[in-house]
This record gives sequence, structure tokens and C-alpha cells, in this order.
Amino acid sequence: MGYFIQGLILFVPLIITGFILLRLFDFFAGFFSFIGFTESTILNALLGLLLTVVFVLMLGLLASSFIFQSVFNYLEEKLEHVPFIRHIYSPVKDFTSAFVGNKRKFNKAVLVLTNPAAQIQEIGFITKDDLKDFDIKDKVAVYLPFSYSLAGKLIIVPRELIQPLKSDAGDAMKFVLSGGLTDKD
Repeated sequence: MGYFIQGLILFVPLIITGFILLRLFDFFAGFFSFIGFTESTILNALLGLLLTVVFVLMLGLLASSFIFQSVFNYLEEKLEHVPFIRHIYSPVKDFTSAFVGNKRKFNKAVLVLTNPAAQIQEIGFITKDDLKDFDIKDKVAVYLPFSYSLAGKLIIVPRELIQPLKSDAGDAMKFVLSGGLTDKD
């Protein structure tokens, strides 16, 4: 029985990773099949993936120029005012920038006392120190991510119920998302 469980521990992550890679491959194969670089689906998918990576790199390179930043900021401002699109674009942009880039939001890992009677604490991330826009004093906004998910919940707690963690925020996030199974790097 021990060998079976050991095999599962190795097999399940490999299968899930393979499944995700296959789905990505299928996505690129389908997405770029209309262009039809060649008659080979595999070659079309690989060329499409390569084109996508090059496009994203070029976009990143352009984004560092002053002129492109000005144009992009203008277009972004207009996008955020279009009624239906702003409800899609703004949350996706905020979610993406929370995890990557220069403006990462989850950089202050804390322990939050969420159940004082049972002394239960949860790992969270301060997202806003000052809530005066909502007329809330002496409290902070803390995002509590759920394990095995990118979802979570936002709670407003008094400052005295949080304790800063001396851990890197990235390590704390990996720890929470893995359900406490990941070790610190």
C-alpha cells in the first residue's frame, strides 16, 4: 500500500501538469489553426505559441517607452469608462497586477486573529492600510486567499488583531495556496 501512495504522490502532479500543458497546446492549435502556417497542427500550435511569446515580449519592450506609456494610459482610461468593458477589464487588470509587476499588492503578509475564542489565526495580506475613503478608522483591509484556489475573501479587521509575518510574501502565498504543504524555499 505504501508503494501505491508513493506512486500516486509522483503520478498525480505529473498527470495534472501534463493535462494543463495539453489544454494549452490545444488552445494554441485551435487559436492559430485559422492562420494555417503549415498543414501540420503541431507545427501551427508551436508557431502560434512562439508568435504569442514574441508578441508579449514586444509589448513589454514597447511598454517601457514613454510614448507607448502615454498612448496606453490614454487608451486604458477610455477602456475603464466603457460601460460593459470596464467591469471586465478593470478587475482583470487589478487581479493581474496584484500578482506580477512592479505594483504587486500582496507584499505585506500578516497573521490575522479571525476567531479569538478558539485562538484561530489565518495568513492574509494587507491590501489597504488606510480606509478613510470608506470612513473606517483604525482598521485595515486584509485579503485571505483560499487554499488550492486563486479566490479568497476580503476582511476588515482592527490593526491590533494582525501580526506581521517575518516571511517573504511570495513564500506566504505559496504556503496558503498549497494548503500548508509547501516548504519555504
